Amino acid sequence: MVSVTAEAIRAAHQRIPRAFRDSPQFISEPLSAEIGIPVVVKLETANPIGSFKGRGTWLAVSELLAAGRVGERQGVVVASAGNFGQGVAYAGRAMKIPVIVFAATTASPTKVAAMRRLGAEVREVGDDFDAARLAAADLAVGSGWHLLVDGEDPWISIGAGTIALELTNATAAGDLPALERLYVPVGNGALIAGIGTWLRSAASSTRVIGVQAAAAPAMTLSWRERRPIETPRADTIADGIAARVPVPEALALMIGVVDEMMLVGEDQIVAATRDLSRALPSAIEPAAGAAWAAIEAAGAHGGAISVLVTGGNVSG
Repeated sequence: MVSVTAEAIRAAHQRIPRAFRDSPQFISEPLSAEIGIPVVVKLETANPIGSFKGRGTWLAVSELLAAGRVGERQGVVVASAGNFGQGVAYAGRAMKIPVIVFAATTASPTKVAAMRRLGAEVREVGDDFDAARLAAADLAVGSGWHLLVDGEDPWISIGAGTIALELTNATAAGDLPALERLYVPVGNGALIAGIGTWLRSAASSTRVIGVQAAAAPAMTLSWRERRPIETPRADTIADGIAARVPVPEALALMIGVVDEMMLVGEDQIVAATRDLSRALPSAIEPAAGAAWAAIEAAGAHGGAISVLVTGGNVSG
């Protein structure tokens, strides 16, 4: 199995469809003015599924197809709060691979509808994401379909790492300043694992800061203790980062490439999401709002920072 390395990230970049790579990245004047330093925004909403998940899911599904592990009769089963499922559904439709997504009964109706529109069969099971994940695993065992777990499959993190590659390429070209810190929303850890892996190699002075909702802190607690720690609940408005059961593979990667983990409250997330929505030309999911909330809470910074807008699939 491939390892999550800078070399793998570099090699994978051009394999990702153009619709998902080279996403907008720019200095936001309103946000920079608000905190007094350059704020680089990486906007992962301007693509067919409205989130960064299309990068890694395309790579993962194409690798499964090439290995003969999935096909027209033997598909992919996943659990998702919405964005991961959309990415898998998009890739599955393009490659003629059937997809079943398990989502919690509390999942965003907007995201559920989007997954179905992209051709996935969506089954709503359980009260939260982790209950849906157990149901997905049960189906995979009984059906022979491939269970694709976000945060477990290395191609998901490799795809996410290409986001950081694009930022450092722009710095090298003189289009963006070098970053002192990059703030990353953390759900299961796949995103920050890929980004941190790339930055450790290409921009080791950039600090990688993970952000979670205080109401869904499983990966933060696990990272701090260096072992998986489950939480009884994950009750946050930021559904994209609401997980209560850590993914060990993602945690193992995070331990070596993440400098700090921060927790932010629900009121902070709501206010920060509203602020980002006013400042940026995009819809903003609360997961991205969490990253901006952490930036505001962190106080003074010495140099340019970056915030990842990881998704824009919000309910109308």
